[in-house]
Amino acid sequence: MSGQQAIGIISTGSYLPAEVIGNEEIARGAGVTAEWIERKTGIRQRRRAAPHEATSDLAAAAARSALAEAGLDPEQISLVVVATSTPDHPQPATASIVQSLIGATNAAAFDVNAVCSGFVFALTAAERMLRGEPEGSYALVIGADVYSRILDYSDRKTAILFGDGAGAAVLGRVPAGQGTLSTSLLTRGDQHELISVPAGGSRRPASASTLADGGHFFHMDGRGVRGFVQDNLPAAIKGLLAKAGTAGRTVDHFVPHQANSVMLAEVWPELGLESATCHLAMERLGNTGAASIPVTLDLIHRQGALAEDELVLLSGFGGGMSVGSVLVRWAATPFARRSQSVRESVPELVLAG
Repeated sequence: MSGQQAIGIISTGSYLPAEVIGNEEIARGAGVTAEWIERKTGIRQRRRAAPHEATSDLAAAAARSALAEAGLDPEQISLVVVATSTPDHPQPATASIVQSLIGATNAAAFDVNAVCSGFVFALTAAERMLRGEPEGSYALVIGADVYSRILDYSDRKTAILFGDGAGAAVLGRVPAGQGTLSTSLLTRGDQHELISVPAGGSRRPASASTLADGGHFFHMDGRGVRGFVQDNLPAAIKGLLAKAGTAGRTVDHFVPHQANSVMLAEVWPELGLESATCHLAMERLGNTGAASIPVTLDLIHRQGALAEDELVLLSGFGGGMSVGSVLVRWAATPFARRSQSVRESVPELVLAG
């Protein structure tokens, strides 16, 4: 990092749809009980996007929240990156729609699809692109997903897990020694079939038969995903910390992808983060895909949990199969401007250490 510009997160934002869906409603369709869902996942409720809300709408709302905290006008943003696996359409990129919705007229915009690892992949790309740009350049990185539109609510393996939401971060120059310290991205494409939406692309175009066989729904091999996380997440995190020259015990905060708290509890002892606080929001929000890390980060930031110069580790894992982690020394300005609408949309956060 010596001699390079320090790029970090200077503000955060999030948006959560108003409708709250409890386990009882999900359990009826999936043929299970509300207690079974909570015992298997740690989830009690999740948010569902309104019929008129698409992924771009959630993403734009989160973006406006992050811009307001940073005190920036949309025209000051030079890059908009949206991480999503539930885009508004196959094309154009959802990021282009978000750019238009928020009025970021000077920004280039593109999507990243690394499924639930997407926010970390997108943040890494944006951070690298900002290096060497003039002072006063900013990037807006958003994770947003509306999984409620691609779930088979009779499938208990998937219907019980997911919620809708969006989280955002503004990246820009920070003092030397702060911001992004190290990143790690990996993909195991040989295991890509563990998570998929099989139909709707060039391999299996939409047809009457793909609709009939449920090919447009989200599919997941839960046992295989659990094995992938156990096999790959600890090594990825330890490799990242070694590259940064940092011991696991020095990490203050761990913000993982909010997949399943039971699975995270199983892998936690292997991560070597014994001094870190593990921040979980899934009890009330479920798994919000690429949004889960930035939403949780925004919630803890707004609650004042992150102090200047603390080490924060963000780590996502998901379809592809992929793992993305980034270590940052916190430099975001204290949250000072919160509109009433944002305050009402932020749920109580559940923390687990």
